[in-house]
This record gives sequence, C-alpha cells and structure tokens, in this order.
Amino acid sequence: MEILSGHSTAIKSKNINQLEFWISTTLFILALISICTQTTYGSGGSYRFSESSIEYSIMANFFLPEIFKISIIYFSFLLFNFVSMPQLAKGRNVTMNLIMTIAVTAFSIITWMVANTYTQAYRIVEFDDIDKAYDMFFGEAFTYIFFLYLLFNAYAYFNERGMVLFNRINFLKRYNKNIISEIFVSTKIWLISLLVFAAVISLKIDYELLIVWLLVPPVNIFFAFCAIYYIIPNLRKNFKGFGRYFWGNVGLTVIISILLLIILIPFMRNGEVIPITLVLNIICLICITTPSAWYIYKHKFEKLSEIQMLKTELGKSDANLNFLKSQINPHFLFNALNTLFGTALQENAERTGEGIQKLGDMMRFMLHENTQDKISLTREVEYLNNYIDLQKLRTSRSADIRIDTHIEEQLNNLQITPMLLIPFIENAFKHGISLQQPSYIKITLQTKESTLYFDVSNSIYIKADHDPEKLKSGIGLENVKQRLSLLYYGKHELIIRESANEFFVHLTLQLD
Repeated sequence: MEILSGHSTAIKSKNINQLEFWISTTLFILALISICTQTTYGSGGSYRFSESSIEYSIMANFFLPEIFKISIIYFSFLLFNFVSMPQLAKGRNVTMNLIMTIAVTAFSIITWMVANTYTQAYRIVEFDDIDKAYDMFFGEAFTYIFFLYLLFNAYAYFNERGMVLFNRINFLKRYNKNIISEIFVSTKIWLISLLVFAAVISLKIDYELLIVWLLVPPVNIFFAFCAIYYIIPNLRKNFKGFGRYFWGNVGLTVIISILLLIILIPFMRNGEVIPITLVLNIICLICITTPSAWYIYKHKFEKLSEIQMLKTELGKSDANLNFLKSQINPHFLFNALNTLFGTALQENAERTGEGIQKLGDMMRFMLHENTQDKISLTREVEYLNNYIDLQKLRTSRSADIRIDTHIEEQLNNLQITPMLLIPFIENAFKHGISLQQPSYIKITLQTKESTLYFDVSNSIYIKADHDPEKLKSGIGLENVKQRLSLLYYGKHELIIRESANEFFVHLTLQLD
C-alpha cells in the first residue's frame, strides 16, 4: 500500500525557504560591501553637500545611515517572509503577528526618516521652514517603506498560499498537470523582480515606471501561457504552422497594447514614458515572447507527446505479453466451469452455482474484452459487481464483516480502459478483510457527465507474523498508477491516504 503524505511537500518548502534566505543574505552582504567600498574611497554623494555648503562626514552622513537602512530592510524581509506572514496565512497567532508587522513597519519608517535626514541633509536648504523638510523626509520614507513592505508581505503570502489559490482554478488542470506549478514559478519570479526593482531604485522610483512594471510582465506571462497551452495546440491540430501563429500573435499584440494604453492613460504625467514602454512591450511580445512560446512548445510538449506515445505502446505490449503468458486453454476452462455449475444445480447448491456462474462471467470478460483498448463503462461495472458478489459469498458467514457498495448503474456511452478499477477493490479485500476481527469495505462509483468518481475505503488490521501477505506492498496499485499515467495523462486525479485505522482511495477520471 502507498502512503501519500505532506512529507515531500514539506521538504520542498524547506529547500525553497533556504534558497530565499541565502539569496537575500547574499544581496545584503553585497550591499554592505558596496557601502564599505564607497566609504573607503570617499564617495557617497559628498559633492552634493559641498554644493549646498554643508559640512559633510562620511561616517555620519553616509556609512552609518546606509548601514541602518539596508539592515532594516534585510531583517524586515526575513521577519515577514519566514515568521509573521506564514503564521498569518495559516491563521495562527493573527493578532500578535499583525501587531508585530505594524510595529516593524512603523519602526522602519522612523529609521528611514532619521537616516535620510543625515544622508540627504543637503536638501534642507531647499526649504524655508525646517518642519517642511522633515515632513518631506517623513513622507518619502513612509511612501517607500509602506510600498516595499506591502510587496514583502504580498510575496510572503503568495509563497504560502499561491499554489492553493491556483489549485482552486479548476479549468487550469484540464490543460496540463504542470501548468499550475509553472504559473506559480513565473508569478514568483515576477514578484521577485518587482521586489528587486523597488529595493534597488529606492526613493528615485518613478511611479509611471512602477505602474508599467506592475502590468507589462504579467501580460507577457499570460500571453506566453495562452500561446503554449491554447493557441499553439489548436493551430497544430489544424495543421497550421509558425507563420499563421506569428501573424496571429502580431494582431493580438496590437489589441493588447491598445487596451494597455487605454488603462494607463489616467496615470500619465508626461507623455513619453508609458508610450515608449508600451512600444518596448510590443517588441518583447513579438520578438521574444512569441518565438519563445513556440520553442518551448516544440521542444517540450511535442517531445513529451512522442515519449508518451512510445510509453503507451510499450505499456500495451507488456500488458499483452503478460496476458498471453497467463492464459490457459479457454475451452477447457469454460467446459470445467459448466460441469461444476451443472453439478451444483443437481445437488441444489444454489449459492455455489451462483458463484460459479459469476466466476465464468468474469473469466469470459478477462479472456475476451480485456484485450481491447477501450470497453463500455457498463461492462467494467458488471465485472466489478461480479467480483464483489463473489467476495460477499466468501465472507457472508462472518457477521463482523461489513461490505457497503454504492455503484450507480451506467446507462451512458462512456468508454474506459478495461481492468482499470478492479485493482483498488482487490487491494481492499486483500488487505482490509479479516475473518477474525471486525472489518469493513465501502465502495462508491458514480459519473457526472464524462467524469467518473470512484472511492474505496477499507479497515486496516495488523496481520499475523505468519501471514504471507504481511510483507507484500501492493504491487497492483503501482501497476495501475503506471497505467493511469500512461493512458490518462493529465485526465485523472488519484489520492491515496492511509491512517492508523483506514486505507482510502479516491480516483477522478475524465472518460471518453
């Protein structure tokens, strides 16, 4: 039996956190080195103080304030990303973490304001009133820190809850099982670039550039994913080439750029920055995003499709070979079963006759319909019911064994790969039934439109040391997982959980 837990997810999350810590620490160290270098060589904006006829001290007016400013950003990022926001995202210690976040933000604003009064003291001469100068320093510090810390917390929250939020968007899963993680990574890279953009440019940031940066990269990301997962596959199905794809994207790029211009017009202060940036965006969409999306699709998905097709054919060949190896003479088998069935009826052994008849139906199914690529879901359900009825005959004398089945009658035309569901039921009877202890099995199967929902749960009991099944690990489940990945790639969801008392399987399958 397989145990699916959050252990691997926890390890992956831990590795990501370590990577973020070392990247942020490396950037912090590089910033410190830069400050020390400028201090050593006597730079740091001293000429501005000279122009304003203000006395300049490299320690008081550059080194110490810059050290305080960069340190407060670094430690605040660590606090938000690794302590407060993960707790808030999980709903733990909400009040305490909110208070801590507000307190750190307020302290950072004050620290930046004080530091700026030293590093930018030359600007005080521009004001007639010293209070206006301090108001200016406070306003700039508040605007910068508030925006930067807002980005810190947005990034930290997305780190914790981004995958959960994307997993709630059901239509994304229909295209490819990897699309959610790819969108998550792309969005995360954009947020990181936004953080670096805001942190490096500092107070010199132009809000027009910021608005453009907030909109343009997501547009390019969205454009690329639409091309890879929707536009190109549909063109390839209709045997259209790169030319049709390229000129279609040129038209889409023009439409997108016009819409962006309409959105950004209210934010324009001068008439140059946003139009120039949009022109650059058009160049990026046509010259970078469009060919990159085509390259990614060609060299990733078409190769994956080819590999998938080869694996599928190989899997079918192996299955047919194993089937041929396990075959016995069908005429002898059915003649023997018919003889036993007739004998049981002569001896008035109705239950035995019923069992033999169901076994005959199952063997006929295995010998004839099991060789087909797809069969009707109705026939697969009949086979499951025959198997369950046989098992009920075997366990009917034990009052401590409860078998509940809720299998809908299938009156549709849905097709399914044969023998795909039976391993889960076989596994439940094999590992979940004890003739000496109370045990149960619950099986439900239903369809909604073209989606099949299949659940199997069974009790778990400790096997005796001499039980030959004790050390077996459920090879059948591994085989059926491989068949699902080969034959229903991107069209199924398999959840297997095991607790101390129960083993549970949930399968969602998109059928033809």
